[in-house]
Amino acid sequence: MARQPVSLHGRPARLLVCSPDHYQIAYEINPWMRVERAVNPHVARVQWDALMAVLEKDCGATLERMEPVKGLPDMVFTANAGVVAGRTVVLSQFRYPERRPEEKQFARWFWDQGYEIMRLSPGFFFEGAGDLLGTEDVWFGGHRQRSDIRAYQFLGSLAGRDILPLELVDPRFYHLDTCFCPLSGGEVIWFPGAFTRDGQAAIMEHFTESQRIEVSEEEAVRFACNAVCIGKHVVIPEGCPDAMRRLTALGYTTHAVSLSEFIKAGGAAKCLTLALN
Repeated sequence: MARQPVSLHGRPARLLVCSPDHYQIAYEINPWMRVERAVNPHVARVQWDALMAVLEKDCGATLERMEPVKGLPDMVFTANAGVVAGRTVVLSQFRYPERRPEEKQFARWFWDQGYEIMRLSPGFFFEGAGDLLGTEDVWFGGHRQRSDIRAYQFLGSLAGRDILPLELVDPRFYHLDTCFCPLSGGEVIWFPGAFTRDGQAAIMEHFTESQRIEVSEEEAVRFACNAVCIGKHVVIPEGCPDAMRRLTALGYTTHAVSLSEFIKAGGAAKCLTLALN
């Protein structure tokens, strides 16, 4: 019998994904990317397929697959397409010109699926669910590295709630989802060193000590925070035993996946998915 899919708040989990047919390191726009560290396309495909299988079969998610486009190697990281609320999507506006051609492709997919499409004012950089994360009570917006803090004023007005900005200071953790992962039970996986002291204080104010799963730098650079939480399932990159132990103690079922080829570009499980609900 198939699992009943569940999401962060009990609704069926639907995720947008894009296969790695054209994935490669074609340019360098973060500290992880090195053109000379070529991606092994066979291994990348095996890893991506394994992640999709875990999400579908073990976690009960429904996957919506969009077609990859040649020449756009980072389309595989669908978390950066935008942010979805109901049948409305606020599309991303990428800081680096290398990724801007993706905007048209993501817009076309959402248009074809019948979404209402909204955009920020020109000149406002915003990189989607890579930088905007939250719980039922509060949303957090990463800024400085990729997204503009000004974008959250518009997004907050659209959503009818305040968005708490968190400044990212370590270039290795350039998107919020590389160092911060809210969980369905109200906890958060996080790496404090990615934030300013004010950001650390804000996170500690909103999550109690028992709710904060602080990861070491060793596991942070293995992308422990770039996890996908679906109900009581957490899909996490392999090599993060301490984070997995603490998650298990909190009642989560963990699924370790090998994503080394994608970490070469600075992304892992969360970066490879976009929640559509």
